Amino acid sequence: MAEGRSNAGVARALVVSEAAVSTHIASVPAKPNLPPAADDHRRVLAVLTYLRG
Repeated sequence: MAEGRSNAGVARALVVSEAAVSTHIASVPAKPNLPPAADDHRRVLAVLTYLRG
């Protein structure tokens, strides 16, 4: 995600199914307690929060 890859790109890089990536990524925004925001890209915010932590 931090490299800008799509779910399919992440799946290919990790040699897992795209469904597995989708399942795990769906829980990422909940981890750092990011508030819902229609104007923000939650995946990017989650990565930035992780990198800053």
